[in-house]
Amino acid sequence: MSLNGRWEFKLWSGPAEAPADVMRRDVDVDWDKLEVPGHWVLQGHDRPRYTNTAFPFPIDPPRTPDANPTGDHRRWFDLPDDWPRDGAVLRFEGVDSCFKVWLNGTEVGAAKGSRLPSEFDVGDLLEPGRNLLVVRVHQWSSGSYLEDQDMWWLPGIFRDVTLLSRPLIGDVFVHADYDHLTGAGTVRVDVEPSSAQITIPELGLELRSAETVTIPRVEPWTAEVPRLYDAQVAVDGETVELRIGFRTVAMTDGLLTVNGQPLFFRGVNRHEHDERRGRAITVEAMRQDLVLMKQHNLNAVRTAHYPPHPAFLDLCDELGLWVIDECDIETHGFIYTDWRGNPADDPDWAPMMLDRMRRMVERDKNHPSVIVWSLANESHRGRNFGMLAEWTRERDPGRAVFYERDRSYEFSDFYSLMYTPLEDLEAIGTRTEDVPPETEDDPELETRRRGLPFLLAEYAHAMGNGPGGLADYQRILERYPRLQGGFVWEWIDHGLLLPGATDHVYGGDFGERVHGANFCIDGLLFPDRTPSPGLAEYKKVIEPVRITGPDPLTIHNLRTFASLDDLEFVWSEEVDGEEVDAGRLEVPEVQAGSTADLRSPVEMHAPVRRRVDVAPDGERWLTVRAVLAKDEAWAAAGHEVAWAQFRLDGGSAEDRRGAPSPAQPERVVPGGVQPERAVASVVQEQVVPGGGGERIVSGGGGERIVLGVGEFERSTGRLVRLGGIEVDGPELDLWRAPTDNDCGQGGRNGVVGEWRAAGLDRLLHRVDRVEVGERELLVQTRVAPDGLGAGVRATYRWTLHDALRLTVDVEPEGEWSGMAVTPRCGSWPRVGVRMVVPSNLDTVRWFGGGPGEAYADSREAARVGRYTSTVDDLQTPYVVPQENGSRIDVRWAELTDAQGNGLRVEGAPHFQLTARRWTTEDLERARHRSDLTPRDHVYLNLDLAQNGLGSASCGPPATPQHTLEPGPYTFTLTFHQFGRSPEHAVGRSDA
Repeated sequence: MSLNGRWEFKLWSGPAEAPADVMRRDVDVDWDKLEVPGHWVLQGHDRPRYTNTAFPFPIDPPRTPDANPTGDHRRWFDLPDDWPRDGAVLRFEGVDSCFKVWLNGTEVGAAKGSRLPSEFDVGDLLEPGRNLLVVRVHQWSSGSYLEDQDMWWLPGIFRDVTLLSRPLIGDVFVHADYDHLTGAGTVRVDVEPSSAQITIPELGLELRSAETVTIPRVEPWTAEVPRLYDAQVAVDGETVELRIGFRTVAMTDGLLTVNGQPLFFRGVNRHEHDERRGRAITVEAMRQDLVLMKQHNLNAVRTAHYPPHPAFLDLCDELGLWVIDECDIETHGFIYTDWRGNPADDPDWAPMMLDRMRRMVERDKNHPSVIVWSLANESHRGRNFGMLAEWTRERDPGRAVFYERDRSYEFSDFYSLMYTPLEDLEAIGTRTEDVPPETEDDPELETRRRGLPFLLAEYAHAMGNGPGGLADYQRILERYPRLQGGFVWEWIDHGLLLPGATDHVYGGDFGERVHGANFCIDGLLFPDRTPSPGLAEYKKVIEPVRITGPDPLTIHNLRTFASLDDLEFVWSEEVDGEEVDAGRLEVPEVQAGSTADLRSPVEMHAPVRRRVDVAPDGERWLTVRAVLAKDEAWAAAGHEVAWAQFRLDGGSAEDRRGAPSPAQPERVVPGGVQPERAVASVVQEQVVPGGGGERIVSGGGGERIVLGVGEFERSTGRLVRLGGIEVDGPELDLWRAPTDNDCGQGGRNGVVGEWRAAGLDRLLHRVDRVEVGERELLVQTRVAPDGLGAGVRATYRWTLHDALRLTVDVEPEGEWSGMAVTPRCGSWPRVGVRMVVPSNLDTVRWFGGGPGEAYADSREAARVGRYTSTVDDLQTPYVVPQENGSRIDVRWAELTDAQGNGLRVEGAPHFQLTARRWTTEDLERARHRSDLTPRDHVYLNLDLAQNGLGSASCGPPATPQHTLEPGPYTFTLTFHQFGRSPEHAVGRSDA
């Protein structure tokens, strides 16, 4: 019987205020209403609190403060007369953080361990008809010292409450192994009582408890092919349904293996979170999480940092993911006492810690998806972990044991770190890493550690715009067998959407003094479960099928177990983004770990087989896609699993979209064709009759220079009109609204400090020279911050060809890389120009990378093609506004109004495009999305390049390869103005 639903509720400031007689039927309390499962702080009572590492109460274990919010929950329920009360059990799946239970006025018991089940014998207290259940929940308890897990502190009964009748079966433990050499399966089911009968109908088996049977041939369970067999365990009066998966977990030759094969984790850390319900997450949301994981090529999840709702593991069994199941233990806040009093090394805390480990193992031991038990997270070192590991291995020798933060790894089957720099990861792969202090004086322990396989417990911090560098990590992880993959931090942003609110809140939004700010906004999903650009990037980077080529095309099966028979391969040929031909590839059977070579369906440099009119000299691309051949439980037929693009008309190696990311531009980039200049004084009025050249006119704010469709201020050389379109700019821009990864963590690793110290956020522009020449305008400027000597010379050279061409030369002045007054500035945020155009130019069409945003070290998912979007839809709605929305490798872009009038920008050869309705400064000031008020213009950034994103919010910054160093740069842009009406059809070339 489910006891979920509307409960009566009353919140007290602490235990002293709460009534002692709350369990009485006639207690005098003005009850509110509360939904269970749920958190009272998300239903109008008190407020949620978020901390990353700090306890939100004084560190004085095991004591708690007097100000300890206490919630009394009351539920009336009717029990049918024929309900079998004998042996009934009341089960709570999760209550945060400790609670006491009364049934019909009698105290039943109390429990701790927020994310673990608690059961109470209540058979002799149940009554036919009306029953009263009362539960008192305290927000803080001694157990809170073990629950400091970088998340919202959300008290309440947040998982299911159930009344169970006659649980005659006390325990079931399934042992189902698979012999990868013979294909045989071995099964034994230990049951209490031993009189139980076990049946597996599909295999025709009827077993007794503890009877071992070998089946000559079974289909194994893996995350790639999650084969399950239905089974029943029965005694007279009760039947338990099971789903059995045959698989064998072993540590073999220094590697974690399943069914004889070393595993490679393409994983993610997952907190339980819902934007409105907190951790009271629904089964529908759990399924949505797992479907999205499968659709984005993830194969593993670490249940950070506690056991999940049990239904989540049922879904992992069904859909297929490897699971590291983590115990509900984290004592991170003791870093503020230098780990004095840490429960992990205090024998007095051993029973509570072991209780949590046992409850997790006993609850989850029959899930084939669970292959590793994790003892805890970020709880330093301590002898209690040895006890936990010993008990776990004795109880369940068929799984591995994991713990990352004890750097001796004495009790772990894995060597593991978090946010490891790439150079260190490479050393670990070759087993040449430095000896950690914890083992340098213990040769035996160090020898053991160096023989362990390596896992990245957390990496690539997905906070805000990012993470960058996923492709760099993946190349190293795949290169060395010792590296068995890793788990990105993390799955979902923990933004909360409170009743009536439009903005998601995070730490500090309630005026609290101690909080973790927006460090909880660090997921691959936005709080509403919309995938972020980071998840699209991760999907591309971890594709289980890699396609290289183009002639031959090579199909690499990176799976561990499954062939590619579930996929079909399709191709298309595009010219300048327009499809001209398409078809299906005939791919032979490709077993796991194997490759197949195919002849390209399109010959390089051959004449285009046209199905549409295309430019004869356009860019020619071959796109090959691997898609599902039939419906799966997690996606429909046609779902794209992997893809690659190849340029067929002699483009550079960087135009192989399955290849590694290109580096940042050279410090000097060729600017395209440079015409001979014929320079005249700016004060000399010139008219070239019929030549379409420059002239000087009066009007508006003073004299202006007209060059083709461009009209410029005479005094500044600034473009103010392009044909019939009023514009402002372009001018040099070196700044961007800092991303979370730019800011780093507590000032560590971030680049914003040095950027601000160098004055890049307060650049002032001075015009030094404006020259008018034949079919040319030259503007020389200096751009520099106040108070500093370093600056940049920016020269704008406008020339008239078929359209209006701008070449920008950037030349640093001063000691950018070794300033005496300010810290060294080793990078610039961006190099490009910004300009302002009318707000009605709100449709953007471009040929280049898309469809989503991309940056120097987060560009693998950008596919070359033609795309259309509104300006509003170009924005990525990060919870905390920051630089976003860049489209990379843009050949040309058009901004048009509703009538089709607009402007076109072309690169030589490419540029990065950003268009938004607010300025960079608006974006930088905003703390929530509602802080962004659209202005009456559209603001364009046309960049040569931007600095990489990195992962410095909790990891390494952008690598040198993706760092935009201060230096001389040159880039060229060409501008057209056009319209659908004849009077606007000026200067537009064919697309």
